[in-house]
Amino acid sequence: MRADRLLSLLLLLQNRGRMTAPELASELGVSVRTVYRDVEALSTSGVPVYADRGPAGGYRLTDGYRTRLTGLTSDEAGSLHFAGMPTAAAELGLAADLTMAQLKLRAALPDGLGERTRRVQERFHLDAPAWFRDADPAPHLAEVAGAVWRQRLLRVHYRSWRGDVHRDLEPLGLVLKGGNWYLVAHAGESVRTYRVSRMLAVEGLEEGFERPAGFDLSAYWQESARRMEAAVLRGEARLRVSPRGLRLLPVQCGAAGALAVREAGPPDGEGWVETVLRVEALPVALGDLLRMGLEVEVLGPPELRAEVARTVTGLAQRYGDAARA
Repeated sequence: MRADRLLSLLLLLQNRGRMTAPELASELGVSVRTVYRDVEALSTSGVPVYADRGPAGGYRLTDGYRTRLTGLTSDEAGSLHFAGMPTAAAELGLAADLTMAQLKLRAALPDGLGERTRRVQERFHLDAPAWFRDADPAPHLAEVAGAVWRQRLLRVHYRSWRGDVHRDLEPLGLVLKGGNWYLVAHAGESVRTYRVSRMLAVEGLEEGFERPAGFDLSAYWQESARRMEAAVLRGEARLRVSPRGLRLLPVQCGAAGALAVREAGPPDGEGWVETVLRVEALPVALGDLLRMGLEVEVLGPPELRAEVARTVTGLAQRYGDAARA
C-alpha cells in the first residue's frame, strides 16, 4: 500500500539521514520515478523533506524533525522474533512486516541507541543454512505457519521414509534447523516432528484445538534433537587421521567430526593422530569416510575397515580397466 511505503520512506530518512533516490528505490523495491513522486507527496503533506544537489546530494529531513508514527501493528510486533533472520522472515511471508517494525523501533529510540542498532546491523548477519547444502523447498510453509498461528487443525499428505501418509495434525510450532523447516505437531497421543519440505499437500481446517498445558517448543526440540542424535549415532569408528584430515573431519562429519578432533590423541612422528568418530549405519559411515580420501585410515571396527578395503579395491579395478581400454 502507498501509505505504508510513504511511512517506510519517511522512517528511512529519519534513521539513516541523507539518502539518494536510487538508494531509496532499492530499499523500497520501487522505481526511482516512484521515489520522486513519493517524496513530492510527503513534502505536500507538510513533511520537511529537502533535496541536496550535487555528487554528495540526496534527500534529507530538516534537522531535528522526528515523526511520532512509530507504533507497531500486531503483525509487525509478531515479526520481531525473526529480527536478524531476513530469509526466514521472507519464507514465512513476514519480510515487509519485519522491515517496517525494525524501522519503527529504530525511529523511536534515542539518537545514540538508534545509531548503535544501525551499526550492529551493518556488522553482524545470521545465515542459517549450512555450507554447500541448499535448503529443501517448502512450498506449503506459509499455509503451515498460518495454521500454527491461528491454532487450527492441519490436514497433510506427508512423504515419510515408510511411505506416504495422510494425517490430521494439531500444529504446535515451527523450527528452523540447518536451513530447513520442521513442524512440531500433536498426532494422536504423541508430539512428533515433520519436515515441511516433505509435505506434498496441505489443507488448513477451521476446527481448532487446545494446546497441551505447559508445552515448551524450545525444550521439546532440544530433547528431541538429543534423542535423535543418540538413536542415529549408535556406532563408533576408530580412525588414524592426517593433519589435513583433522581439518576436514568437522566439514565432512559435522559435530561428530569436531568432537573426534577435540578428543584425538597425541600425534605420531608423521603428525597423524588416532581418534574415535561416532557414526551412523555402516553404509553412511563408509560414504563419509571415503570422502576423506587418503587423509584417514579406518582402524576399526573390522567390518567397516573391510568394507572400505573392498570398495577401494573395486574402484581401483574399475578405473584401472578404464585406463587400459
